[in-house]
Amino acid sequence: MTAQGSSIPTGNFRLLVADDWKDYELLDSGEGRKLERYGDYRFDRPDAQALWPSTTPRDSWKPDAIFAAGGDKSEDDERGAWSFPSGSVPENWPVAWNGLVANARCASFRHLGLFPEHSVHWSWAAERIKRAARPVRVLNLFGYTGMMSLACAQAGAEVVHLDASPKSIGFGRDNQASSDLDDRPIRWICDDAMKFLQREIRRGRQYDGVILDPPKYGRGPKKEVWQLSEGLDELLGNVRTVLTPDPLFVILTIYAVRLSYLSVGQTLASHLSGLGGGLEWGEMTLKESRSDRLLPTAVYARWGSDLFGQYSS
Repeated sequence: MTAQGSSIPTGNFRLLVADDWKDYELLDSGEGRKLERYGDYRFDRPDAQALWPSTTPRDSWKPDAIFAAGGDKSEDDERGAWSFPSGSVPENWPVAWNGLVANARCASFRHLGLFPEHSVHWSWAAERIKRAARPVRVLNLFGYTGMMSLACAQAGAEVVHLDASPKSIGFGRDNQASSDLDDRPIRWICDDAMKFLQREIRRGRQYDGVILDPPKYGRGPKKEVWQLSEGLDELLGNVRTVLTPDPLFVILTIYAVRLSYLSVGQTLASHLSGLGGGLEWGEMTLKESRSDRLLPTAVYARWGSDLFGQYSS
């Protein structure tokens, strides 16, 4: 080590850019806001990562809907309300990706029914399912409205989709119907993730792929309390236990921005040692359609049986 410190190669790092959309665009960002197009409608929402000046003046954005933050207005507080300066936005409308259809909607807590940045994981998982050339079972924890579950089912997997919100489960079923995938084997389950995993362990049920997108804080359907900082290690231990002897992948996404991708990646690595394959980790981003600027959205770590890297074993 020199007086200036040492450097470590980060061969596992990958910056993921969700640039495979036609029905979604990040049009502009800056001054703590972002302007996006979901299908035919434009939305102005808060984003604490957008610290830079916007490319175009915000008074020229002309969104169809604006979300104004309420509560304490911290980056962790997603409460607030929608307004509709252009008149109205439908209760729901289609947003398509690769043959799948999500029914977007102006939901509470500033969300719109899907997270476009996750397309980097949808295509990654689907590719591995198709290449497996064998029956594949996938577990999608904290699965929200199901676009990942639909991508895996479309690729040929049997999917168990779990979320603690009955509304999200209902929206997921709607998305399955809109995507013409009613004949695909997806089980939609409203349950607490930790309790469900513990039951699956007792039953001896295993999965070839596991996807998890745990919130920083949440409650299960029976008011079970979840805190990321306290529960992630146990959660990943249970995920390892439900993997088949020859698994394909594990995908972990974290939106708690105070966690480094190194923390997320090394925590996942500690639970998957001995599986072979390898890990990659980094940040998920959206690219502005009118510039090269990237908006960071989340950190991730993912393991694949076909990957090789610093933490392969």
